[in-house]
Parts: sequence; structure tokens; C-alpha cells
Amino acid sequence: MDGDKNNKEGIDLSGALNDSSSRVKFEEDQYTRRSYYPETPKIIQWVMKYSGGLVKDEKQASYVLVGFAVLAIIVFLMVIFSGRSEIPPPPPTPFEEKNF
Repeated sequence: MDGDKNNKEGIDLSGALNDSSSRVKFEEDQYTRRSYYPETPKIIQWVMKYSGGLVKDEKQASYVLVGFAVLAIIVFLMVIFSGRSEIPPPPPTPFEEKNF
């Protein structure tokens, strides 16, 4: 701390980055070739391809996939919970089994 008080001249860094040979220099072409978003998923491409022209972009394809998932879950729950709600009949008594 005492060294800071005694050092009155300070350090001038205003031109330090102008002549830096260690900086990475990018060409303008590199920015145009790279895309921020990754490639479109294959399932979305498949939905757009086989929709017959109804799905025109990736956003619509994602809505179709979400709707399909919700529909599949609803059908699954209906199948699970629509089992027989009737009470099964009691087993026959030994007297009823004999047919005379």
C-alpha cells in the first residue's frame, strides 16, 4: 500500500491495445459463415417436408410437435384410466356349477 502512495506517475494504458500482436484478428467472412443458432433438428425438417406444404417454417413445425405430444399424452391417459369400472361378478358357488 505504501508503494501506491509513493508512485505518483501512474500507468498509461491508452495505447496498449493498438499495437498488440497477440490479438486475434478475424476476417469479415468468418462472421458471415458462422450462425448463432445450430442446424435445424432433423425431426423439424421431417415435419416440414412431410406436411404437404401446411407447415412452412420451424416455428410452426415446433408447434405441431408440441401439439402431437400433448395429444399423445391425453390419449395415453384416457387408455389408462378408461379401464373397466364395473365390479366383476362374484365367482360361482359350488351349487351353481352343477347343472342337473
